[in-house]
Amino acid sequence: MSVLPLVFTSGWASGVNAYAVVLLLGLFGVTGVSDDVPQALQRPEVLIIAGVLFLCEAAADKVPYVDSVWDSVHTVIRPAAGAWVGALLAGHSGSSSEVAAALIGGSTALASHSVKAGTRMAVNASPEPFSNIALSIGEDLGVGAVVSFAVFHPRTAAAVAAVLLVAGLAALFFLVSRIRRFLRRRAQRREERHLASRVP
Repeated sequence: MSVLPLVFTSGWASGVNAYAVVLLLGLFGVTGVSDDVPQALQRPEVLIIAGVLFLCEAAADKVPYVDSVWDSVHTVIRPAAGAWVGALLAGHSGSSSEVAAALIGGSTALASHSVKAGTRMAVNASPEPFSNIALSIGEDLGVGAVVSFAVFHPRTAAAVAAVLLVAGLAALFFLVSRIRRFLRRRAQRREERHLASRVP
């Protein structure tokens, strides 16, 4: 069976939390739960680094404005991770082109990252921190559930990931005004800091 459904699902999940994807797949491989996990993801150093960075993301994701800075930094990292995991999965299975898998994983990760980053900007337009915490926990649980499901039922999980991606992109359309409000506030804060630094 083609590995592309798993590539697509891992790409979607990488755009939300790339470190969780690497950590989960690696643990599934090390524990023998799945034979479809490449050895590169099972290496101890990869699991340790992914685990530490996952904890860092779990903390940063729950703090207003810090989460948006974190997302900006990961605009390159998440799609790159999605492409890397996709290429590894294709190479391990031998059923698909590694280049095609990398393109699918990377582009899907970029799309889901855009949904996550845009949603966080919209949430940060409101001052309270509780929505950030709830959204972060929901994202982590969602990634864990979908990736775990994909290991056993890749096609169904890919369909779920596709629905979540389309729903997220549609939601962004309705959140445009809140995203603009967040960007205006950020620009205003920068201007205020700039003016304050000029005052003797």
